[in-house]
Amino acid sequence: MPLPPIPVRVSTPDVLQPGCGPIRSATYLPAETGTVLWGRLPCADDAPVLTVDPGTEVTVDTVSHEGILEDQGRDPERFFAAYGVSEVLEDAVALAASDLPRTPGVDGPHVVSGPIAVRGAEVGDLLAITVTETVPRVPYGVISNRHGRGALPGTFPLDGVPVHSEFCEVVDGLGVLGPARFPLAPFLGIMGVAVPGSQRPHSVPPGAHGGNLDIRLLTAGSTLFLPVQVPGALAYVGDPHFAQGDGEVSLTAFEASLRVSLTLDVVAREQAVEMFGELVGPLAATQEWLVPTGLDEDLDVAVQQCVRAALSILQARYGMSAPQAYAYLSAATDFRISQVVDVVKGVHATVRRSDFGDRGPLI
Repeated sequence: MPLPPIPVRVSTPDVLQPGCGPIRSATYLPAETGTVLWGRLPCADDAPVLTVDPGTEVTVDTVSHEGILEDQGRDPERFFAAYGVSEVLEDAVALAASDLPRTPGVDGPHVVSGPIAVRGAEVGDLLAITVTETVPRVPYGVISNRHGRGALPGTFPLDGVPVHSEFCEVVDGLGVLGPARFPLAPFLGIMGVAVPGSQRPHSVPPGAHGGNLDIRLLTAGSTLFLPVQVPGALAYVGDPHFAQGDGEVSLTAFEASLRVSLTLDVVAREQAVEMFGELVGPLAATQEWLVPTGLDEDLDVAVQQCVRAALSILQARYGMSAPQAYAYLSAATDFRISQVVDVVKGVHATVRRSDFGDRGPLI
């Protein structure tokens, strides 16, 4: 069973350098050249940087890509100094200066921690990643639009510049951007399992393996269920956010480094089918919602996939007929756009668990 969720700390006066400050779990994974990939996701051929038993909680230092990329100078100290920042994360500086394999313009931007092998996880099982705590490592972050990407590629960035970055501070537990003050809800944009074979997937498009899902509901207390594709699952995380709106239309949201604690569990195939039906892609869950997903380059197809996933769950978990389930989804469930900027677009549904008397932990 996962530990009870801890309330999210949305603000910290100090910078959490590697190994310093509160570390919740006995098992700790720093962000170093030997524990991360940059721009790619793990595959079956990758050796785990850590191996744990099911039910183990791990605290992971994640590093945001904002401020370390080539189009920002690949020098986070100089980049953030322009905004008056006097202390930058040492691991961000080290990664930016390293020779960690990454081909700009070919690989993705994200720093990805892992993979972590979970003993006993087999193909056909589900890996359950429960977020138990998210702690900001810095009191600032960045929102960027770059290289004609985002929802309005012909309009932004303005004036033909390749990248436009908005610096955001955290003040009194709120994100500050110009005259706006908005609540924080820290989460990981990337959570996933390794794919079969020897080809590392690009870090940007999500898929059945999870990856860059950018589902903002995956805050502390939530769980992501992923179909295991290789023995040991080989889990990984990255792309930390302080906040994001559904859609993430500018290309990035409030990107900033987090220290996250995660509990890794395995749900055997037979139990998984009984709980959710035959899952073919990621399923998120919170105390309030079951959150099936749909993923495709065509947003219409992504919606259709999400509806089919929701139908399967309603039939398997709650015993509804297909027509009943279809009608219920139309009457009582929101289908939200997770993001439209990661090549493969994402849709997630919010099925209200209390409508079925479904309360308490799922695993």
